Amino acid sequence: MYEPIRTKSVHSTMAGTTSDFPHRSREEELDIQLAGHLAALLAVTDELRALEPAEDLDTAAGRLAEQVARLRGGVTPVRMQGAAAEAGPAALHERAHALAGRALVVAASRADTAVAILAAERMDAHRQALEPRELAST
Repeated sequence: MYEPIRTKSVHSTMAGTTSDFPHRSREEELDIQLAGHLAALLAVTDELRALEPAEDLDTAAGRLAEQVARLRGGVTPVRMQGAAAEAGPAALHERAHALAGRALVVAASRADTAVAILAAERMDAHRQALEPRELAST
């Protein structure tokens, strides 16, 4: 009824067999995921810096870039240079708050204290940036 399998499976299910494709450890996967979240947060921070230049954002961007480079083995992240953001500041702060939250969760599971502290600080900063706007609109 069914044609027999004629090729070797790409999935290794037998104990003691080796596979031809590389495997990453859990730590490596978390490093990749955390670097991605931080790089996205850095991009949003750069967009905010273009809209609302501030020393706090400059410092945060520098710290984020350092952590992304550390997680990527010294490869510096691509930075946004003076491009205008399509979204308004409130939307960017909301996006940055969400990205910092994701980074915090991964940093906590990875036990990376430096990134967890940085992510928590960024969450607080973006939440505070949103509060006056929320109060003014009500």
